[in-house]
Amino acid sequence: MNIFLDALLDALKDTLIVLPILYLAYLLVSYFSHNNNEKYSKILHKTNKAGPVIGAFLGCIPQCGFSSVMSQLYSKKMVTLGTLMAVFLATSDEAIPLMLSQPAFIPDLLILLATKVIYGIIVGYAIDGISKLIARRKMLVKKSTQNQTTLPSNEQNLSDNLDEELKNIDSTCCCGLEHTHHSENESEHIHNHSHCCAKNIFLDALQHTAIILIYVFVATLIINLINGYCGGLEPLKSLFTGNVFVQVLLASLIGLIPNCAASVFIVELFMSEVILFPALVAGLCAGAGVGLIVLFTTNYKKVGLNVFITVLLYLLSALAGIIVYFIPIW
Repeated sequence: MNIFLDALLDALKDTLIVLPILYLAYLLVSYFSHNNNEKYSKILHKTNKAGPVIGAFLGCIPQCGFSSVMSQLYSKKMVTLGTLMAVFLATSDEAIPLMLSQPAFIPDLLILLATKVIYGIIVGYAIDGISKLIARRKMLVKKSTQNQTTLPSNEQNLSDNLDEELKNIDSTCCCGLEHTHHSENESEHIHNHSHCCAKNIFLDALQHTAIILIYVFVATLIINLINGYCGGLEPLKSLFTGNVFVQVLLASLIGLIPNCAASVFIVELFMSEVILFPALVAGLCAGAGVGLIVLFTTNYKKVGLNVFITVLLYLLSALAGIIVYFIPIW
């Protein structure tokens, strides 16, 4: 009984710690998506080309606030999948302050951050490029099957048509309702939109924060119960062998756990010389914090896509560890 109470109290404490971070994150999201601030959403669309770069650097900031923000923005189609993955791969959660507390590991931390940022940027642009190619191909197939007008004759026409198609997609608001495109005046457009989104960004942010905190609390409680009844996470150490590839695969799997305990555990394994640097990179690339929880809760209508993103994050994280193993930087 004492173990359960301790796990419950620790879960409450950990949840309250992330409360201000999550609220500020969702306040930012609400500010961007509010009906009186549509221009900021347009700015995000216009800077999508630099999204992976911005996302990778934001992901380096300690804690997982930006991973949850980007998950929310992605569910509202305000950022690309490449930007989302760049943030996820660059997020290190509690690893940065933990390694900074040990001066001997600061050089490893600098290499780690540089690796994650560069890898996140490359992967982000690669995913966005592939997504655009797939979208263009689908558009060409659709046009050919419908026997419509002549297919675009050059790349510019393809881009123009694709941009128009994306505009139609982006006209969907956060509640899944379409905006009125052909309103007679701007006031009518705002009136139609005001029924879709919350009028008070502070209450809207508070509502989203409360929902996510419930999921964070449940996930944290489960992890704490495992720690308490299984004697901590120490038994997991026996799973790691001297084989770096096994370490990479296991570390990537642990990194997917939506809690800061995962990143702390991976860093402690590295500093205790249980795992090698490639496994550290793989585990922390997969450690998107509560970003995955936010993704599954805000993008709940697309469970298949969420699962695909999770699997993709795991595979890309494992690949990062394997690549680092063959590069003499550690």
